[in-house]
Amino acid sequence: MATTAFASVKLPSALVEQARQAAQPMRRSVASQIEYWATLGQIVEHTGLSVPEARLAIEQYETAAGQRQQATAPTSVDALTARLLTAQARGTLAQRVRGVVLENQAKASA
Repeated sequence: MATTAFASVKLPSALVEQARQAAQPMRRSVASQIEYWATLGQIVEHTGLSVPEARLAIEQYETAAGQRQQATAPTSVDALTARLLTAQARGTLAQRVRGVVLENQAKASA
């Protein structure tokens, strides 16, 4: 198993508290919530999607990946993040994001 290097950073206490509140219903740690937000932000920034479109793309990607890889479901936030970053590097996540954008555009023009 690959080890993940960690670094300490200073964050505004208000952001940490927001992460704490957002993390509870999802059963994430504060660090995992901030990591999730950062991953979502990277996807939004690099694709030009809205946040809801990016969330939908991630959910659909994970659903499809979960159906293909039931036996290898991620057991931690680190594993999920690694899968998302791998998919991003391979271009499969971007491909799915483009698919969601095209679907949304088709719905909007219908």
